[in-house]
Amino acid sequence: METEQLANEILSAIQVTVEAHTKFVKTPKDKIRFWDKATPYAIHPIWCAMTILTETTLPEEIRMTGYKVLLWHDILEDTNLSLPANIDEKVQSLLEEMKFDSFEQERELLWERSDTAKLLKLYDKVSNLLDAAWMPTEKWNLHVAHAQRLTSFVSENYGNLNIVKIAKAICISR
Repeated sequence: METEQLANEILSAIQVTVEAHTKFVKTPKDKIRFWDKATPYAIHPIWCAMTILTETTLPEEIRMTGYKVLLWHDILEDTNLSLPANIDEKVQSLLEEMKFDSFEQERELLWERSDTAKLLKLYDKVSNLLDAAWMPTEKWNLHVAHAQRLTSFVSENYGNLNIVKIAKAICISR
């Protein structure tokens, strides 16, 4: 894909994310990040998507599918906006694999999902930990343990990615 075309595709995908998390949220708390109750929620999926795009050792197919999944992974759970009509089947399938009813269910059932879903979840969890100053110690430690397990899996299956390095730097129990 030509550079300008890809840039426009990324921009369009980001616009869907921003619109979903500003105009179509299910509850007002779904518009903002918890840590400061002011930062737009959309920075979370955008950070995840941009971070996977910088993984120079991941195959292009994983990066190109992954960034869309990461941009849109919370739309189905937290907003009333439908995903774009022409969504790729692989993206749709991974979006379904990323959905859980609760963090407890995620910790339990994620290991039955595809390797790619586990890889993408690590981006989601690391982003959550980066601004999780609001979390009580017990909750923080549960999230860290889950992220550490994901980090080990991703490291063993995909190598020493940037996300693995970031996860190792921040996944410290309180």
